[in-house]
Amino acid sequence: MSAPRFGAEPSKTSRNVILIVVGVLFLIPIAAMIQFTLRVGQPVKGVQAFGIQHYLDVFNPANESTYDTVFQGVQNSLVIALFTVIIILVLLLPTMILIELKFPRLRKLLEFICLIPITIPTVVLVVGFIPAYQTVAQIFGSTPYTLAFAIGIICLPYAFRPIATNLAAIDVTIMSEAARSLGASWASVLWRVILPNLRRGILSAVLLTIAVVLGEYTIAAFLSQTTFQTSLLLIQQTDPYVAVIFAVFALIFVFILLVVIGRVSNIRGGRPSRRKSKV
Repeated sequence: MSAPRFGAEPSKTSRNVILIVVGVLFLIPIAAMIQFTLRVGQPVKGVQAFGIQHYLDVFNPANESTYDTVFQGVQNSLVIALFTVIIILVLLLPTMILIELKFPRLRKLLEFICLIPITIPTVVLVVGFIPAYQTVAQIFGSTPYTLAFAIGIICLPYAFRPIATNLAAIDVTIMSEAARSLGASWASVLWRVILPNLRRGILSAVLLTIAVVLGEYTIAAFLSQTTFQTSLLLIQQTDPYVAVIFAVFALIFVFILLVVIGRVSNIRGGRPSRRKSKV
């Protein structure tokens, strides 16, 4: 006998309608952006011509100097995203696992610290970052890549929540104690027991971190560094079509990344078999 369910469950038709409505709401702005990038010239007698001329201009070697700022901004943002992900995985993830295993009383304190950046306006944070950034620039040099230290703080709430949710869904303490009782070292427990069970949370944190880095503008603008968003603002003043084209490319990149992360998170996961409980 199956366990009783409480509350109304939407029908299959209702779920499909909701998915279609949400999908349309997401696709309409993207379709409008693509339609804008395909416009060629001015309308003639109310008829607008369309083509891929703007896309060809972007990848035309003759225009390399014109769009060099945008490509440099994309490169800088991708490197910043890589460094920020490394910071999150090297500092935040081990700290959360250590607190979950050894110091569970500090769980609320860590959550409070990680959620503070989302409650403070970014402009206010940048004012505090400027003196610290001057010191960092003296040690590591004033390059866009050093923004990873500041953007890593901005990404803390977005990286913390999926990992914390994943940790709450599994009993890390019992799993690690069972592995230790079988003779596994702490390195084996971490690599073969804990991290595989945190795969979904880690990949979600990585995706959110990359999305935040690609969309971050305030810190780079105040610290006078060239990133994806600052370069888009500069190129928009001279060629709005190219700015929208790169925005579309960014959306496609994040979508592909989301699909890849979803596929990777299901590797070796398998689907639980559905068994009906009997009385």
